[in-house]
Amino acid sequence: MIVSPLKLDDEFLVTIKRIGINGEGIGYYKRQAVFIPGAMVDEEVVATCTKVAKGYSEAEIVRIKKKSPHRVKPACGLYGKCGGCQLQHMSYEEQLVVKRSMLMHAIERYANMPIPVLEKITRATIGMKNPLQYRNKASMPVSQDDEGLLVGLFEINSRRLIPVENCPIHYDGVNHVIRHAVELLDDFRVYPYNAKSKKGTIRHLVVRQSRVSKEVQITFVMANDSFPKMEALARELMQACKDVRSVFMSINSGDGHEIFGRDAKLIRGKETISDTLGHLKFNLSAKSFYQLNSQQTQVLYNEVKKAAKVTKNESVIDAYCGVGTIGQFLAKDAYEVRGVDTNADAIEDARANAKLNGLDNVFYDVGDAGVVVPKWVKAGFKPNVMIVDPPRSGLDTKMLNLILNVRPRVLIYVSCNPSTLAKNLSKLRGQYKVDYVQPVDMFPQTSAVESVVRLVRK
Repeated sequence: MIVSPLKLDDEFLVTIKRIGINGEGIGYYKRQAVFIPGAMVDEEVVATCTKVAKGYSEAEIVRIKKKSPHRVKPACGLYGKCGGCQLQHMSYEEQLVVKRSMLMHAIERYANMPIPVLEKITRATIGMKNPLQYRNKASMPVSQDDEGLLVGLFEINSRRLIPVENCPIHYDGVNHVIRHAVELLDDFRVYPYNAKSKKGTIRHLVVRQSRVSKEVQITFVMANDSFPKMEALARELMQACKDVRSVFMSINSGDGHEIFGRDAKLIRGKETISDTLGHLKFNLSAKSFYQLNSQQTQVLYNEVKKAAKVTKNESVIDAYCGVGTIGQFLAKDAYEVRGVDTNADAIEDARANAKLNGLDNVFYDVGDAGVVVPKWVKAGFKPNVMIVDPPRSGLDTKMLNLILNVRPRVLIYVSCNPSTLAKNLSKLRGQYKVDYVQPVDMFPQTSAVESVVRLVRK
């Protein structure tokens, strides 16, 4: 039995050695790991123990005895309360260094690759010139206080809503529309839904703005269809906010964590808004998956393109293809691109986007890639390059086995979660060599790190 050297409320001094996957500082007190949010590498902090668990403890800073030269004043007054950002106390240059380190330590731990090897194959994180006002979409829960309706984000490790009126990482246009939408919901006496009492109506506001066209799309996510004046509210919102081109309503009566209901009904305006990535145009419906940082998305996809090195006689599989962005980025250089996704709405958008961009060598199917791709292969389709861009949960066993059976020449793994990426790499390394890892900072100020990993068949 391991006895923790710390007890709850113990005060202690510790030096921070590295940053953990969630942005917390990691130090070692009497050889046991201690996780301390807000602490930075090489800082000496006096901390109080807040949790004791098997093999580790958690703590909070009491005071900083030795401060990092990379510590800065956060850009947001709500930082430390709102759970949206984790790294605003670091200079942006340090954030980029930290994210590369986080990625390498995850791969070392789960894929059994030593740090000296990873230092050679892991490139510097590609960052942004302006690491604020980059997020093109906000999904904000709605609540209420004594003064009326409010929207915001949840407090760290809590379901208490912190009001957020002007998030510094959102587009200004997104913040502007959210404020007007809340005012109108208040004026029309639309009350927030309470999951316990099952009373009220409005649950979330989902607002997306195109970086290029500046068009705005808003979806009111309701718990029920009891509000009869949605058309009037939509009309007033579009009059007040001229960039709003689409107003949708989605009914979600469930108790799960999904934001949208099954459908999104157009209330006023047009079905899609448009955005541009490089030479391609994309039309986006209300439920379309689309990267949240349009500027860095183009950077990310260019890295995918460079890693894939597709030639005119080669075929590509774009698994988890969404609205078709990555595959269409490569289509001009390839013989054929086939995309697959379980989201039927996304596939419909992908087909429309291929037509919009004049691509006749791109094809899409709805379904589980682990089921669809074997059918393609059985029918004679042989992919030379496969691109996987899975959700945070990573590749499941079926998909890993598919890759190892199909054995494309090059596998490009686009990851949003270093831990699941590393666990998947441990399975793939038997047949594939990790050529290089390219971190891309898609979400400045947060602990999230995206990466492009090039794997070559042995």
